[in-house]
Amino acid sequence: MLTAGHPCITISTFEEDDALALVRAVALESGTPLWQWSIITSIVDGLVTDPAPIPDTEHPAAALYHLSLQVKPFMAVMLDLAGHLKDERTLRILRDLVRACERTGAHLILVDHLDTLPPVVRAWSTPFELSLPEPAEIETILRNTLRQVCKTDRVQVELSRQDVASVIQILRGLNARQLRRLILDACADDSKFDASDLPRMLAAKRAMLEGEGLLDYIQTPVSLDEIGGLRRLKDWLTHRQHALTKDALRFGLQPPKGILMLGVQGAGKSLAAKAVATAWRWPLLRMDMGALYDRYIGESERRLRESLHQAERMAPLVLWIDEIEKAMASAANQSVDGGLSRRMFATMLTWMQEHTAPVFMIATANDIEALPPELLRKGRFDEIFFVDLPAKDAREQILAIHIRKRARDPGKFDLPALAVASEGYSGAEIEQAIISALHEAFAAGDELTTDRILLALKNSPPLSVTMAERVQILRQWAAGRCVPAD
Repeated sequence: MLTAGHPCITISTFEEDDALALVRAVALESGTPLWQWSIITSIVDGLVTDPAPIPDTEHPAAALYHLSLQVKPFMAVMLDLAGHLKDERTLRILRDLVRACERTGAHLILVDHLDTLPPVVRAWSTPFELSLPEPAEIETILRNTLRQVCKTDRVQVELSRQDVASVIQILRGLNARQLRRLILDACADDSKFDASDLPRMLAAKRAMLEGEGLLDYIQTPVSLDEIGGLRRLKDWLTHRQHALTKDALRFGLQPPKGILMLGVQGAGKSLAAKAVATAWRWPLLRMDMGALYDRYIGESERRLRESLHQAERMAPLVLWIDEIEKAMASAANQSVDGGLSRRMFATMLTWMQEHTAPVFMIATANDIEALPPELLRKGRFDEIFFVDLPAKDAREQILAIHIRKRARDPGKFDLPALAVASEGYSGAEIEQAIISALHEAFAAGDELTTDRILLALKNSPPLSVTMAERVQILRQWAAGRCVPAD
């Protein structure tokens, strides 16, 4: 950007030290004078260790005026200037300085934790986003941090080459400050750094990124054996499990981007999302589209972009958007919300088409008629699956799984009879019937039996009965349009 002659570059970040280090490195490499201003320090030489402030440059307007008097090309970093641009005098002289920089070859760099520049400044400036450390840089930070800790404390480091690769994978998506924090925390517990620290580091990373409130980490089953049915979906996942490897790319395969799952409410779409994460051993994050909407203009779009960016930072992962039709239902009608849903929908479609990070998206929906037709176009998703109510053999698997979870032997129950009695029930409804039968058995001082589960099923009619018409319409639409998940 500097070589191309951009007069004003903006860096919106909380990592001010990283931004300043980058600017100083560029200034030193190019031999360009560097000035630095903040409301506390006034203008100082940005390349000197203990610089003396230039008098009468504390006020931002005065600092900008002083810079406008410079004759030779320079670089100047202004810290937290956005909040001062409500002053018309400061805004005016900033605009004049940017145009002067364009003529003289100077560069103004605005580093701020806010992204609230006036439109006229935004039009003349170029945004720059700090990149996160790549694997090689993460390894350097890891080694340097451990070396620094070992100088002051006796920390025992025991890592194989495979362990180092695992640490690097866990630390991907964090900035340099967050990397050092996680490494130091892992060393502080027991004065050791080894493979046993990996689960805690992963949990700390999730807590760190979940603190931003945009994505929720979802616990998944440890094995596909804990998920009944979904035979075709499991086969599809197995065939694509290694599609992100270098061998697959050389073979000519494109990495899978995502699937859309339609289905009867409560039929197991959420469980199917967990099945993807379990099969590939990737973390599962859920995006709550409702939480992204904000009353301030432009804030909802920003929240969506941030959440998608955050998902890319944590890649590889499975990104689950539950009931996507609720968020996109107004995308075809701008009069409802002033076009907000349409803009959100466009942002989502662009990301789905262009993102390159290993983020596999799963969207689930109950109401197909509420989805914009653009979302269903071929190429948006790798496949569209229909999750129907479980068939008889799938119901037997589900019954066995939930009976086993309650520390009982499924072999002691008449699973075929229970599967017949639970026809039309979803997996969640079958589980609730078993729980209800357990309560009854415990209250009676008795043991869980087939008869008690049969009675619980009889006393609790399934949703497919109370909403039979809607279920039938959804099945008719899915026939020939979707791939059955089971």
